[in-house]
Amino acid sequence: MYLNRELSWLEFNQRVLNEARRGDLPLLERLKFLAISASNLDEFFQVRVGGLMLVERDGKGKPDPAGLSVGEQLERIRARAEKMVQEQYALLNGELLPLMREAGVAPLEVRELDEAQRSKLETYFLQDIAPLLTPLALEVENPPTLPNLDLIVGVELGEAGKQGSRVAAVVLPNCLPRRVHATCLGRDGYVLLEDLAAQFIGRLFEGESILHCAALRVTRNGDIAVQEEEGGDFAWEMSQALVARKFSDCVRVEIAQDAPEAFAERLAQLLHAEEASVYRVPGYLRIVDFGRMALEPGHELLKVEAWSPCYPASVDPDVSMFENIARGDILINTPYESYEPVVKLVEEAAKDADVLAIKQALYRTAQNSRFVAALCRAAELGKQVTVLVELKARFDEGRNLAQAEQLQRAGVQVVYGVKGYKTHAKALLIVRRENGVLRRYCHIGTGNYNEDTARLYSDVSLLTADDDIGADVSQFFNSVTGLTAMRRFRKLQPSPALMKPRLLELIEEETRRAERGESASILAKMNSLNDVEMMDALEKAADAGVEIRLNVRGICCWYPGTERGRSHTRIVSIVDRYLEHARIFCFHNGGEPLVYIASADWMSRNLDRRVELLTPIEDKKLAQRAMKILDACFRDNTQASVMQADGAYKRVEETPSFRMQAFLQRQARRHARTRERNSRTLLEPHLPKKSDLTP
Repeated sequence: MYLNRELSWLEFNQRVLNEARRGDLPLLERLKFLAISASNLDEFFQVRVGGLMLVERDGKGKPDPAGLSVGEQLERIRARAEKMVQEQYALLNGELLPLMREAGVAPLEVRELDEAQRSKLETYFLQDIAPLLTPLALEVENPPTLPNLDLIVGVELGEAGKQGSRVAAVVLPNCLPRRVHATCLGRDGYVLLEDLAAQFIGRLFEGESILHCAALRVTRNGDIAVQEEEGGDFAWEMSQALVARKFSDCVRVEIAQDAPEAFAERLAQLLHAEEASVYRVPGYLRIVDFGRMALEPGHELLKVEAWSPCYPASVDPDVSMFENIARGDILINTPYESYEPVVKLVEEAAKDADVLAIKQALYRTAQNSRFVAALCRAAELGKQVTVLVELKARFDEGRNLAQAEQLQRAGVQVVYGVKGYKTHAKALLIVRRENGVLRRYCHIGTGNYNEDTARLYSDVSLLTADDDIGADVSQFFNSVTGLTAMRRFRKLQPSPALMKPRLLELIEEETRRAERGESASILAKMNSLNDVEMMDALEKAADAGVEIRLNVRGICCWYPGTERGRSHTRIVSIVDRYLEHARIFCFHNGGEPLVYIASADWMSRNLDRRVELLTPIEDKKLAQRAMKILDACFRDNTQASVMQADGAYKRVEETPSFRMQAFLQRQARRHARTRERNSRTLLEPHLPKKSDLTP
């Protein structure tokens, strides 16, 4: 019944890679998916493989729910990852690069250029690149630590009249462009930085000859735990963890396949990499960089048609967000609908004289966050502003530290969350004085307060002035900042205290209905599922006859163990233009559906070790909207894959075609046009008639 979490994730990444293999997609869209699959694999090795290697080294690991030991997991992961890497490069070298050459967007090889071009490139290298490079001797008493995920040129050097050789490395700084466009190459021509460096790197080692040269890349363990001590400075501890991550153990070394075997082995030994952690790469390293071409201006014929978000039909742009929310609850489905109203709410609150306090939980924010700017402005204007900043948001810790300092300098009260737990909830509370009475306005969502990713991730947001939810959000912030127990909530169900018991209760109620012969169903959309208690409850429900439909984008460690359970269960994963990120749950409840949105997946880490929120959608029209999103997930037969009993996925192939994301985009446009027509209709009685303008 249980499947291994890591192997399930790799199957998800295979579905991403499969999008890159589709010949019906434009070239740069295929490159984008290939790059995403490579980026995903980078993070997987840093976090999951790195963590397993630490556990294996410490000898404290125990079998996972699927019965695999740590060693068995690592063995299977490496075999599966090796196969995936080979598929990535077979696709890049065999299909995509030839298509890139036809389209004129492939990199040029320095060795294939004429003598005049090579001479100009050498001048460019010496003037614009070489001054930024630092050769590093590796075979010394205290060798330098090569940086994580950077492009590096390894060289074996010999000196005339001397026996033997030595090995050095040159790190290519990230401040340099990977694609080097030089005037001698023509308007669209470019060479790759590592190719350019390899051709002329001998100029850095005068008096020595280059015996061998190879591109390589090191992946280091990113699973560095922070020891939270009572009374300690958590921000300082996190800054130290970020430093430690730069010097952590090597979990993967990628070396160009054309490097001689003896040279590659020598490099791996110098990097203290296990043999199983060395990957010989048959092509360009760090293929994630190629995906940026799909996001840059130009070559529009090689991209998919752009989809622009529509302003939500339920929001009147001509009045304040407070007036909009006061009229009734609002549900926003991004990126089909614009995230602007959520940003606008905080920016209005910052300068509104009637707003007295703002509280917000920040997990991952944009680089130049409008939310952070608005919160700083609010504090500077004398409002009471409290922000929960999660410093353990992996790979965003540095940005969060910097933004926490910026907020504190502006006078914001910054809290770093609960010891031992990540604060992953997406909640905003604004307290405003209206007619002498305090009123609470809230936003609760499934996605981060990040206006950049809101254009790429599918999420839902609830904006409400409901008194009970306002009281609950207040209680939530007070519990986190004051470290009090999370009890006595009216409508919200936070984790780790209340969410899992409530979800189990809802599943068990559907199970009891099915056992009585009544209609029972569970529809759920999430990113991942691996919590054993939740999986056991689903197993029992499916075997009792509950109709279970799950849309799990990534990790899914459960598949029904009985024939009856399988006949009542369908698990799909959708990989499309936008990253599926929303969490929506619907329980049949005897024909009176209970609909929820959440910041949490059904994973042990979310339900037991994170601070999250489960929020009911009580407005019937909004609940129906959420249910239509769920329904569209299970109607998709264009981008959906169905889970099989062995954990593999089979792409849905049915007619007529239905694509969920295209449907939701059309729906958003249709609602926006309806709002515009209604607005014009309301204005028409006040506009002068043509007859009134006649002399």
